[in-house]
Amino acid sequence: MGNYKSRPTVSCADELKKKISESYSIFRSRVIEDLRPRDSDWSELQQLCAKCDVSKVKEILTDENVLENTDGNFTLLHIACLSGTSRSLVDLLIKKGVPPCALTKNQFAAIHLATYKGDIECVQYLLEHDNVDVNLPGNSGITPLHIAAMCGHSEITSLLLENGGLINKGDAVKFSPLHLASNFGQDKVVELLISCGADINISGGVGDRPLHLACSKGHLNITKLLINGTSKQIADVNVTDDEEHRPIHFCCKSGHLMVLHYLLEHQAEAHGENIYGDTPLHLACYNAKVEVVKQLVSLTGPDSLVKENLFGETPLHSACTNGRSLELIKFLLEQPVVNINCQGKDGHTALHSACYHGHIRVVQFLLEWRADMNLVAQIVDQKDGNEKIEEQTALMWAYEQGHDSIVTLLKHHKLPQEESACGDYSQPGGEGSYVSVPSPLGKLKSMTREKIDVLQLRAELPRHFQLQLTDLTFQEPIGSGSFGKVYKGFYDGKICAIKRYRGNSFGAKSDVDMFCREVAILSKLNSPYVINFVGATLDDPSQFAIVTQYVSGGSIFSIIHEHKRLIDVQSKLTIASDVAKGMMYLHNLPQPIIHRDLNSHNILLDEDGHALVADFGESRFLRSTEDNMTKQPGNLRWMAPEIFTQCNKYSIKADIFSYSLCLWELLSGELPFSHLKPAAAAAEMAYHNTRPPIAVTFPKPIVAFLQRGWHANPEDRPEFREILPFIEECRESQAAGTINNTSSTASLVAHFTSALPQLKDDDSEEEGRATPPPSGTVTALRTKWELEANRNSTVPLEEIRRRLQFPQIDKNGYVSDPLSTLRLPVTLPMSDSCSDISSASTTSSIT
Repeated sequence: MGNYKSRPTVSCADELKKKISESYSIFRSRVIEDLRPRDSDWSELQQLCAKCDVSKVKEILTDENVLENTDGNFTLLHIACLSGTSRSLVDLLIKKGVPPCALTKNQFAAIHLATYKGDIECVQYLLEHDNVDVNLPGNSGITPLHIAAMCGHSEITSLLLENGGLINKGDAVKFSPLHLASNFGQDKVVELLISCGADINISGGVGDRPLHLACSKGHLNITKLLINGTSKQIADVNVTDDEEHRPIHFCCKSGHLMVLHYLLEHQAEAHGENIYGDTPLHLACYNAKVEVVKQLVSLTGPDSLVKENLFGETPLHSACTNGRSLELIKFLLEQPVVNINCQGKDGHTALHSACYHGHIRVVQFLLEWRADMNLVAQIVDQKDGNEKIEEQTALMWAYEQGHDSIVTLLKHHKLPQEESACGDYSQPGGEGSYVSVPSPLGKLKSMTREKIDVLQLRAELPRHFQLQLTDLTFQEPIGSGSFGKVYKGFYDGKICAIKRYRGNSFGAKSDVDMFCREVAILSKLNSPYVINFVGATLDDPSQFAIVTQYVSGGSIFSIIHEHKRLIDVQSKLTIASDVAKGMMYLHNLPQPIIHRDLNSHNILLDEDGHALVADFGESRFLRSTEDNMTKQPGNLRWMAPEIFTQCNKYSIKADIFSYSLCLWELLSGELPFSHLKPAAAAAEMAYHNTRPPIAVTFPKPIVAFLQRGWHANPEDRPEFREILPFIEECRESQAAGTINNTSSTASLVAHFTSALPQLKDDDSEEEGRATPPPSGTVTALRTKWELEANRNSTVPLEEIRRRLQFPQIDKNGYVSDPLSTLRLPVTLPMSDSCSDISSASTTSSIT
């Protein structure tokens, strides 16, 4: 018999299924990566294969180049199949000797990629050749039939089976195609596989059957298909895995009511136990599935309500261990057979369980329902080979775990009819219920600082933010960092982003600090311009994860520098405004927050084109301007000089500096100091006071802000409440709206023409209309530059034109703006009107 404290936080099946979920997420990300190859370095022959130009491929295909491979190990056949190929091209390449079973670096053959794409014609062409292995294992041991089942391609599934696909073949975790179709909810494929003779009760890596997976995911139609089966075989409704979980265990754990009703109608064992002694009711209570609990009790009777598992817990204990639903606990206490003071085999009560996990609302609720806090649990303590039994009250369990607020509550609690306290810490003749006991923090000081941080976070974080890792569904990775990886996933049926920390034990102080600080900050935020916090898993550092809203547009960095998307001026100003609003919100909280890592990686764009500030791993609450701050947090390329130079007293003005660089990056479309490594870029800004070059095409008020925002002296930088009004004015101005109308070149030229002063080459003004610039946007811009330059400079007009045609390279390796080589004044007062915006096109687009 195990005691309560020895119970594992997750079962072996949970841990394996989590790894399997992550494994298939990685598989999806790898295959998607192969379906989007980088074709910029492809040879002429590879480009022709991508275009399916059979005649030209025949002309240049030789014995020497037929085996050409890309950096990703793509053969010509891979490339042809990616592009939607023809039978003649497939025949040609295979006959010429391209190996059809060659794998890419991500371990996919051409038939794997064609199957994932759902390209049935390409799969058909490949299967017409004898040297194509229909059962070829690729990444994670997955065959084409596994992929077709996973993706729900029923026609390709049928085709593969007709060509010898092994219907019961297992992948790396011994999952058959039927397992995958059942797990991913592919009804038609499940029906097809069953009709073709798939083994309905085939066992996976830990004895899990397709029915286990279907019930866990709540796929009712697939559950029916498996249980009804065929005339030859049906799924065993009470089949067990290696931990003796039945399908109904997984159904109740996940909370699927419709599947539960169906299983009970087909004689599922409602009170069956797994190897831990858990009934379906236990698992429903451990996971706070209130409606499932109510249905189980009403449909199957009270038998499970008094059953104890291996760790001495009844369903009431389980519900208090979870602690997320007072409604569930109240329902259980209302059942005639349930005793609030029931003691498990080791003597612990539901109150012990709630105290151990820090559920103060549950503790208060149980005390109001007359839970006896004097009952003791008997814990076996083994020291020096001697076994000693120690009796511990619920208060001692709370004390041991560092839940100060619960210790205080128990010390002061008294029942309504009592004049003195109840509890074994009260003393006869004492005044009231309070008696001095050793502070829990006194004992916790012997623990590591990291443990204290985690325990404090558990005590302070609202319960609705405290999630279980097993409630999360991981999909493909969407980012990574020193902390671990970020996955796209699901929680409570909604899409989300899951920031999974690496599985370090206590001792990796920086990771624990970052996690605790980020969760504490995110839980306090509520702004449409800041990433929305869903919750976090806090059970153990090996399971740390932060769940936030999923922002579909990606980061500004990826949009500008990786995908090379062009953003119009109005959208750029909207992004700048949204970020300013988000940062102003952070800086003006009752307890201000300094971000310390504001850069284009951490500015996310939603599907409506609005920006959100994200990633608070380096952020912290700013308690005082005298605080000693961490040296050099964040990304060096966007770092303020005072941080880079090892100063440990800096303020929110460091965020202003980073914002200025982000704004320059947004307007220019270039990476700040892209020719330098991050540390060199930071040193250049800090020690040489160098800044990225400002184009005269930037809006004038933006230029004025940039020069103030990245000022070397933090005190001379503005605050976001000063910045926001003129960015809003720029965004809403008619000039920005006109520039944004890029659909008509004529309107853009007309805008510049109307803005041109009526000048002659000798800079004299006279009445009459100016000569319109030649047609074409670039020509119009150059004509305006020439006129402005000639008006502000003594340099001859011909010299201006020469410099425009052959721009100079500055000391930082940038192509200088044509007018910057003429040393034209660009410093503008903050009061300049936004209507003077001449253009906000990016420097890169002009050059």
